[in-house]
Amino acid sequence: MTSRTVVLVTTLLAAVLGLSACSGGKNAVDQSAGNQFRYVQANKKGSLIQAAERKQAGPVAGTLLTGGEYRLSDDRGKVVVLNYFASWCPPCQIETPQFEAIYRERKSAGVQFVGMDVKDPSKSAALSWIKDKGVTFPVVYDEAARSAIQLGDVPMAALPSTVVIDKQGRVAAVYVGAVLPKDLTAALDELTEEV
Repeated sequence: MTSRTVVLVTTLLAAVLGLSACSGGKNAVDQSAGNQFRYVQANKKGSLIQAAERKQAGPVAGTLLTGGEYRLSDDRGKVVVLNYFASWCPPCQIETPQFEAIYRERKSAGVQFVGMDVKDPSKSAALSWIKDKGVTFPVVYDEAARSAIQLGDVPMAALPSTVVIDKQGRVAAVYVGAVLPKDLTAALDELTEEV
């Protein structure tokens, strides 16, 4: 084998390894950061972080649009879908009502949806939008998106974004951008089967 062939094979192998590292959920968590936990990218839609690699979600809490307080810790033992949206965001206007339908189907199976209304300057406009869309799951008003930091430095590169928490309170997936119902329900099926 010539030296030119060795270089070519080495380059191709590095390219293949690089592509596979970006294709799944495995690299959603930076494992080379010592004891620090940080997300380096979102998961591929429908994929989950391997159970052994999941980290505990931070202490998310906030004020509900309809009044009262929400604490993620109160939903321990359930699969929780935290959906970050804003009423003015066109993809959110499609996704959030679709999530309401999934919530109604899966609520009795221990799946909790929580809307995280961020970057909405008017609380009353957001409340009006929620009522207009028939959203019945709890919605936290979090204009500054502080809950994304509370969770554990989740990348909030775009709206909508969705974070899925497993029954043990660990971050199981981070999806940036709109999620199709079929992708989310596949992930929820897998998580509800876990102990």
